[in-house]
Amino acid sequence: MGTRTRRLSVIGLVVLFLVYVVATRIPMGTDTVATFLGEWPSSLVAGIAGASLLYASRRWATTGADREAHVDGADGPAALRNLGFAALAWCAGGVTHGITGALSSNSVLSLTLGDLFALAALPLFVVGFTRFAPWPGGVRTALRHITDSYVCAAAVFSVVWLLVFSPLYGELGEGSGVLGFALVYPVADIAVLCLLVPLVFMSPHSTRRAVLLAIAALIVIATSDMIGAITRLSGPSVAGGIEHPVRFLGFALLGALPWLVEHRPGAEPRRITGRGLYRFAPELAAIGAVAIAAVVLTVGGLRLTGVAPVLPVAAGTAVVVLLVRILGMLEENATLTRMVRNREGHFHELARNSGDVILVLDRDGGVSYVSPGTAEAFGYRLEDVLAAPVTTLIHPEDMERTETVTALFDERGSQGVHLRLRVRAADGTWRHTESTVSLYEQPGEPDRLLVTTRDISAQVALQDEVEHLTFHDGVTGLPNRSYLEERASDVLAHRAISDEPIGDIAVLFLDLDGFTAVNDSAGHVRGDHLLAQAARRMRGELEPGATLTRWGGDEFAVLIEGVPRAQRVVDLAERLGRVIASEPFQVADRELVLTASIGVAFAEPDTDSGDLLRNADVALTRAKERGAGNVEVYAAHMHDTVVSRLELQIRLRRALAEGEFFLEYQPIVDLGTSRVTSVEALVRWDRDGEVVGPDGFLGAAEESGLIVPLGEWILREACEKVAVWRVSDWDIGLSVNLSIKQVLSPRFVETVEAVLADSGLSAEVLTLEVDEDVLLDGGGEAVQRLAELRDLGVQLAVDDYGMGYASLAHLRRLSVDAIKIDPSFIADLGRDDTVTLLTHTIIQLGRDLGVQVVAEGIERPEQLEQLRAMGCDRGQGFLVARPMAAPGVESLVGGEAGANL
Repeated sequence: MGTRTRRLSVIGLVVLFLVYVVATRIPMGTDTVATFLGEWPSSLVAGIAGASLLYASRRWATTGADREAHVDGADGPAALRNLGFAALAWCAGGVTHGITGALSSNSVLSLTLGDLFALAALPLFVVGFTRFAPWPGGVRTALRHITDSYVCAAAVFSVVWLLVFSPLYGELGEGSGVLGFALVYPVADIAVLCLLVPLVFMSPHSTRRAVLLAIAALIVIATSDMIGAITRLSGPSVAGGIEHPVRFLGFALLGALPWLVEHRPGAEPRRITGRGLYRFAPELAAIGAVAIAAVVLTVGGLRLTGVAPVLPVAAGTAVVVLLVRILGMLEENATLTRMVRNREGHFHELARNSGDVILVLDRDGGVSYVSPGTAEAFGYRLEDVLAAPVTTLIHPEDMERTETVTALFDERGSQGVHLRLRVRAADGTWRHTESTVSLYEQPGEPDRLLVTTRDISAQVALQDEVEHLTFHDGVTGLPNRSYLEERASDVLAHRAISDEPIGDIAVLFLDLDGFTAVNDSAGHVRGDHLLAQAARRMRGELEPGATLTRWGGDEFAVLIEGVPRAQRVVDLAERLGRVIASEPFQVADRELVLTASIGVAFAEPDTDSGDLLRNADVALTRAKERGAGNVEVYAAHMHDTVVSRLELQIRLRRALAEGEFFLEYQPIVDLGTSRVTSVEALVRWDRDGEVVGPDGFLGAAEESGLIVPLGEWILREACEKVAVWRVSDWDIGLSVNLSIKQVLSPRFVETVEAVLADSGLSAEVLTLEVDEDVLLDGGGEAVQRLAELRDLGVQLAVDDYGMGYASLAHLRRLSVDAIKIDPSFIADLGRDDTVTLLTHTIIQLGRDLGVQVVAEGIERPEQLEQLRAMGCDRGQGFLVARPMAAPGVESLVGGEAGANL
């Protein structure tokens, strides 16, 4: 900061100070503008000063601005840092005073939080100051300095007391306690000043200007505290609130300290102000202060006539203090009398304006006082409430809770009793209330009870609603998973401690088969409507002691308690399955037939709720693996199966990351020309040297969702290989199987498009195969995705056709390019006339629709001949060619493209 800038800053601070001083003369209501603003401007300046000092501390530490002072034992950055913390403490105290002052006017009676902040600033200031002016060396010297400073402080305080506070003390008549609180600031300031002023004389010449500015700032702040103490004791603001501008000036001076002394050489040491004078500075200060105090006290004592001068000095103060103390006691007694007299008035005023019901009760419950708010709260007339004991209005079931109130008379404790009771209103309804009961004492009267009651019926109703929402499902209205878990835990805990047999405890888990397709095709709103229909059907089948809940998604759970025979649980499970499949569900303008898979688990003697629910879930998983519409009862080995399944899923993820999967290709030939037209990519797993087929791991991959990244890897690997073959002029296509989870995965179409672009394979060369169940989802998301693939030019084929419920009309709607007849049809070809007829029909209708027909599982020559005779286009199977690695395909296609089959 340049000299010109410093000068302008000082001028600006002076101008602000003068403006602030002028504000003490500008009236505003009964006060002045300065009094109205209070401590906010000075607190703001204190905060700015703290920030300024902390910033300068970091700057000095970085630039080494106090290098010369370090030689003399001073530490400028540490000094500024502690002074900055002191300024921030003063800021916090002022802000706290401003807030509490707006809320209460009794701060003079006690030390507030703001006072504690302000007092905490003084030790911080001392630490910072002594970093500029170090303490004297040696224990004895330091002890002498402290004792001399104490004598000096006592003498200075005596003078200040006699000249300033003694007249105020006599005028106040409020007791020494009030004055003690008011004198905290002056006493603390005098003690700190007397402790630090002698250090000014011994401070290093390199820090002399900083020391003088710091002590000047503290003197100004102490002056403000002195004026403030006078104000707190006298009532009206001194000189229109002059303490606030003075404090403003002190904080401004403190904040400007580093900028006024930075890069300026310290004063050269003089003969009478060097460090050597420190040996006498404390003694001189103490002697001077005591001398001045003696003169002032003696002059004060000599004003009394007929008394030796020594006696006023020795005993006068004690007499004055004693008289003031007696006056204070009389005033205190009068104050207590006024407080007792006014308390009743305040109480009745509070009761009139309070929205709560306030009662004063006798020991037997009789009402001696009731607030006017009772009529609004409960609809009673005042005379009706006063006519009978209040116990007649309390719900009989809640009367036991009131027994704790009688202890208040016996123990006479100051702690109140909190009660939640139901109280009858004038209209006969029961209101939930919250009451606080405490002992009500009055001189000369028997003890009574003060009761404050609030109607919390709305709050209880809201809590009940929140609890209902917490433990119930919003779609079906059934209890939810949280309720089931808590209820199952309670039931099992009761069984564990009960001595009487309570029958079997069981849990059913029920899953709606095919519900996912409903959400995809009709939307979640209609899916929720279907769930509500299913819940109503199942609720009608339940017996007493059974609790139906919605577990989540399309899963429901039933907790059954106290069943005498296990077979009844299984019968209930079968009935629930039948009621779900008994008639179609109405979804929009369609009727859908669903089935339910159900898992049953019984609670063993040592089974906890978590194990019971897990076992039912395991049984449900087993039931779904067996197919739709099955009921499965939990057995111990099922848990091992589930654990093995989870371990397999974990192993599969590692296998994909470590590249343990590889592809084999099974040729698809033209049955008319015996030419290989395409290959189907089949995934294999090299598990520790053992080749595992897709049947051993694709189910687990489907459940865990790993099928999506695994399917992408298969597609990319196969496309890249076939693209290389086609570059070698091999006219060969590629077929890849898709999972429904792949089709529904986000950005699936974009992934296929990216793979084709990266590999360079033409879209029309790629045929993607899906199960025919996908076709049943007429307007669903899966069909839409497949249609987008066709728009890319990709061919679509229906795999294992004939085993589901898809008709040829579905084939036309989706415009598939090929159907692959399920191997089970080919296996019975020529052996079962019905299967042979159905196979011929599928081939003929496919040709009529222009759909290519591929026969899977050709293993015998007679099967091949019959398919050729029926006009089947293409085929694959072990008779044609087994799945083989890429080199085998290259050998077959490249060397023997027209192999005799």
